[in-house]
Amino acid sequence: MERRSFLKASAVASLATGVAAIAGSAKAQDKKFTIALIPGLTTDAFYITMRKGAEAAAKAVGATLVFQGAPDFNPVTQVPVLDAVIAKKPDAILIAPTDKDQLIQPLKKAADAGIPVITVDTFIGTGVYQTGKGDADFPLAYIASDNLLGGAIAARALAKAVGEKGKVYVSNVKPGISTTDQREQGFKDEMKKYPNITVLDTQYNDDDANKAASQLQAVYARNSDLDGVFGANLFSALGAANGVQQAGQTGKIRVVAFDAPTTIVDNINSGLVDLAIAQHPAEIGYFGVMAAYAHLTGNSIPTAIGTGFTVIDKSNVADKNVAKFIYSD
Repeated sequence: MERRSFLKASAVASLATGVAAIAGSAKAQDKKFTIALIPGLTTDAFYITMRKGAEAAAKAVGATLVFQGAPDFNPVTQVPVLDAVIAKKPDAILIAPTDKDQLIQPLKKAADAGIPVITVDTFIGTGVYQTGKGDADFPLAYIASDNLLGGAIAARALAKAVGEKGKVYVSNVKPGISTTDQREQGFKDEMKKYPNITVLDTQYNDDDANKAASQLQAVYARNSDLDGVFGANLFSALGAANGVQQAGQTGKIRVVAFDAPTTIVDNINSGLVDLAIAQHPAEIGYFGVMAAYAHLTGNSIPTAIGTGFTVIDKSNVADKNVAKFIYSD
């Protein structure tokens, strides 16, 4: 998969400063923009936190934020929400597409209607936009974590936790989701550096924590020498950790989690989870709104903005400077 060249959030901070200054002139013209944020699903702490960042940015520039999504991560339920949002004719749409292929044509409807599109967290096509090539290059920007890097960080952490030998597997959502595909790819590519670690078949749980827990127990039943699991998103990680606990293998089967809901604190302190890789969803939402506002007020924006990670383990989970990156409920 093609790598994007991200402009880091620290480098784009000047965009936010400049946009805030622009807000005054827009207000003077009595123009109040409406920006819609369509999450992957509405009940995930990651997207709840993203919404808070987006709301803070909207308040800063005097825009109206509309948050509307489906209760599950599924293109079948997301597309009708998108169609309903397009019908309301917002000034811009921020969206976390639930499938990198199936959302291309539905989002093209927005672009054809003159509504600028920015993808956040997940992408369509390759995620490389404004190239003049392909049918998925029309979004203005992609704002997200570097998920290949995140998967590699997870692999290094799990390899260390299992002593660089043994059997591990990836608990993932389903194929075709840009972010989790990349995390798995980054994990597997990095694990090639550890010849004494066997990566078993990926288990796909459809973003169902209960299914992920059952799969952990099934994998353990087939592999009594299972050493570790990488949960590639919030529900995959929570479910895998619950499965380890239900199998009575806490501290024996090591768990590395991608994403950091509030429950991760107890899991890290108890030893059920070794490490969590926290994305910065509030930054994603904040820069999404700021980028949309910059475009709407006649300013150029980067086509890719990368936000950071914070690695959380037992040594720093109580640190207030780290705890602020744990997602909101």
